[in-house]
Amino acid sequence: MEASFLTAVVLPIALAIIMLGMGLSLTPEDFQRVKNYPKAVTIGLISQLVLLPIIGFAIAKLVPMQPTIAMGLIIIALCPGGVSSNMITFLAKGDVALSVTLTAFSSLITVLTIPVLANLAYQNLLGQTAAIALPIGATIVQIFLMTLLPICLGMGVRQLFPEVAHRLEKVTSRLAVAFLALIILLLIVREWNRLPGFILQVGIAVVLLNSISMLAGFYISKLFNLNPPQQICIAIEVGIQNGTLAIAITAGILNNPDMAVPAAVYSLFMYVTGLIAINYGRKLAATTPIPQPLESKV
Repeated sequence: MEASFLTAVVLPIALAIIMLGMGLSLTPEDFQRVKNYPKAVTIGLISQLVLLPIIGFAIAKLVPMQPTIAMGLIIIALCPGGVSSNMITFLAKGDVALSVTLTAFSSLITVLTIPVLANLAYQNLLGQTAAIALPIGATIVQIFLMTLLPICLGMGVRQLFPEVAHRLEKVTSRLAVAFLALIILLLIVREWNRLPGFILQVGIAVVLLNSISMLAGFYISKLFNLNPPQQICIAIEVGIQNGTLAIAITAGILNNPDMAVPAAVYSLFMYVTGLIAINYGRKLAATTPIPQPLESKV
């Protein structure tokens, strides 16, 4: 379960290129709009940082699993949204600026929440304590290099050379679909021999965690009258987790490869529901006009 060339090099570079394409579609006004309507950010963060861990704890308790496997499932539920969530939100016609904001905030906040909640879960499930400390500096650098820097570059190109940005945006949109398919294929090939055993061990729990969390994020956003792109964004942000970070914690920091099994399976399965979200979001965008945010009315 240790990071391979795919997860350490290929995936970050591919995502950085895709994020550059996302930046070409954004303007500073997009982020100003998020700032002016904080309800969506609040609902997204609560869904990500409070609701998702609760769902993870409940599934770990209700679904029969080995304690180490259950602990690995909780770790993935405690992790922030990965940069893949920004990419999938972009492809699904969701609110990309909101997605980037939620990913950035949740990634920074979970540096503090993961050690506390993971230690509580570790003690509850395994009867032990574990000193879990995330590399704060490395985490921030990773987020910056793979997310914020490419987006800022893309936005800069759009501001300085709008015609060039418009042409590049079409190209990167097609590349994004190709990269997403390539990522899924490479992940399946990499884990092909272990995949059947992994699915038998944790398949049901992973499907439940991913499906329930995405549906919960979507319907909570709907309940609070967020607009369709925001609903799509929060559903994806809650369901697409930073699997690489989860593997780093379980196989690296905790030195328990078995505990990394849920993160490996989740990292594959979340792209299946991600493709479903992309298909749904694109159909919704094609048939439903985007209304003005309703937050100003509440």
